[in-house]
Amino acid sequence: MTDTPARLLQLLSLLQTRREWTGPELTGRLKVSERTVRRDIERLRELGYPVRATRGAVGGYRLEAGTAMPPLLLDDEEAVAIALGLRTAAGAAVEGIGETSVRALAKLEQVLPDRLRRRVSALATATVPIDDPPAGPTVSAETLTVLAAACRDHERLRFRYRDKGDGESRRHVEPHGLVSAGRRWYLVAWDVERADWRTFRVDRIADPLATGVRDAPRELPAEDAAAYVKRSLAAARPTVRAVLTVHASARELADRFRVTDQELEPVDDRTCTLRVAEASLEWTALRIAYLGIDFEVREPPELAGVLREMGARLVRAAG
Repeated sequence: MTDTPARLLQLLSLLQTRREWTGPELTGRLKVSERTVRRDIERLRELGYPVRATRGAVGGYRLEAGTAMPPLLLDDEEAVAIALGLRTAAGAAVEGIGETSVRALAKLEQVLPDRLRRRVSALATATVPIDDPPAGPTVSAETLTVLAAACRDHERLRFRYRDKGDGESRRHVEPHGLVSAGRRWYLVAWDVERADWRTFRVDRIADPLATGVRDAPRELPAEDAAAYVKRSLAAARPTVRAVLTVHASARELADRFRVTDQELEPVDDRTCTLRVAEASLEWTALRIAYLGIDFEVREPPELAGVLREMGARLVRAAG
């Protein structure tokens, strides 16, 4: 790359997308020598960009935050994505984010080129929410910022935590990641004192404080933080188990009932055993009755009573 201004813009864009880059990584991305990278870093510093060199076997560069920070460099797709994100943020579960988003969007749209402003306006005009966002707990943007930074830097946190019974405890954790599930946010972290992984609802976290202690990332016992939260929530829900004999092949039932192989046991070509675990007997009865397949209840006997009541109610409704 021989165009110095274009190379400086690409270097600045790279430094803004990640916390730290090593020298070899930058030379590989820019396709220049290490000497050229060092010279370009000095040019950025002269322009007012606070680029800090980090020590180590390889060495690296980090773009520091500062009050005199020049404007961010965004390509067209990034600018549109940010503008649309700000427009929809008012419905998020982050406390005070609506007003803040409006202010930020007003600043961004002032500097957007006409072609991008028209794209953002067209998308916003054509998009209509189906209804108002549901009410629910909110979290402070400041808390999310502290948690996200600690996850990024693998820095231990201390905070007060209120459980579902309103009991309060103090926690000391190694944060792993944040998960957004609808209007709720969850922090996945290793609890230092309990020596185990935990899922914390962010709206129940108070006074998070980064301790300055950094740890090597632990291996999460799941594919990722989202998978761990799903598993934790499923384990916390009360379940009722039921066993039924269904007059359909295991393959047919798997296609229609959306169950796993572990829940099905073929009896013959036209019959199978179904084992399910749901939040209630009523939900189990509703799911299996909706299929329109004959079946018998093997256990628990209470499920048969629920089905009789449901059947009587449907007969009365049908006149």
